Amino acid sequence: MASMYGNKLKISIFGQSHSPAIGVTIDGLPAGLPVDMDALNRFLVRRAPGQNALSTPRREADAPEFLCGLYEGVTCGAPLTAIIHNTNTRSKDYANLADCPRPGHADYPASVKWNGYQDPTGGGHFSGRLTAPLCIAGGIALQFLSQRGICVGAHVAQIEHVHDTPFDGVNINADLLQEIREKAFPVVDDGIAPSMEAAILAAKGEADSVGGIVECAVLGVPAGVGDPMFDGLESRLAAMLFAVPAVKGVEFGAGFGCATMRGSACNDPYVVQDGTIRTTSNNNGGILGGIANGMPILVRTVFKPTSSIGIEQDSVSLSRMEPQKLTVHGRHDPCIVLRAVPVVEAAVALALLDAIL
Repeated sequence: MASMYGNKLKISIFGQSHSPAIGVTIDGLPAGLPVDMDALNRFLVRRAPGQNALSTPRREADAPEFLCGLYEGVTCGAPLTAIIHNTNTRSKDYANLADCPRPGHADYPASVKWNGYQDPTGGGHFSGRLTAPLCIAGGIALQFLSQRGICVGAHVAQIEHVHDTPFDGVNINADLLQEIREKAFPVVDDGIAPSMEAAILAAKGEADSVGGIVECAVLGVPAGVGDPMFDGLESRLAAMLFAVPAVKGVEFGAGFGCATMRGSACNDPYVVQDGTIRTTSNNNGGILGGIANGMPILVRTVFKPTSSIGIEQDSVSLSRMEPQKLTVHGRHDPCIVLRAVPVVEAAVALALLDAIL
């Protein structure tokens, strides 16, 4: 199993949901960046579990412990490794999943791939718990990008059938992204938050779950960043975003909506504003041919409903090769989309930093 990403910046995620610790090693960070630990911890808190009735009741401090890569709080050029100790596990809740896989989860294909030796407790290495070390790396990447005038921010664009106001792909500004970042419910339109919350709580009350969409914007990426084909910005961003558990779709700009447009509507006309070339629309999401065109980068990520639900489902016994009913126990999010907002920001920041380096 190799959970690694990157060309110039290499990220390796390690650990399991119920192992003593989870962590990340980052190789390729430039030396000389002071890491603002307070800012990093504020970022990590945004995805931490157990904060309210909308997330899992599993409570973890998620305080990173840095083992190497920093000297007096500044990156020193050596590989950086940080861990987070798991302190609130209940492995007995998962005792039956080694033989009876959860529908919608990686339990079965992982069992096949590793001949039954995979760790099923808490989802093992496939758990959303592994997004915590991803956010350590992403939080540091965000600080690197900020020094270069690049701002990354996201919001909950959709929960089940409830939609937030989408980002304006032409006129979005950093102040709005910062405002959303500080909200308990990260949406553009605060008036929609109660309806989203009600959708989550309704599913939770029925022992079920819901999915949704996170929309992310990146400001300040200069035209010319990126490469064609396999190392294009869309390819890099999509690869990182699809590594996040429960992601089932990624689109840029108008995305799948482009299929209903004609070229005359989908093309983004060029203009000159204050000596800078811009476009009057942003259907292509700030990327053309894998290369940034100077407009805001817009990407939307689709998250499926949490697979671990309390409703009885049809599964099979792997040892007996016969049908078996499954009721999942343990502590699970009725919707992971809220906690996924900073995870999307982290993934996008890491992919961009790798491209820029």
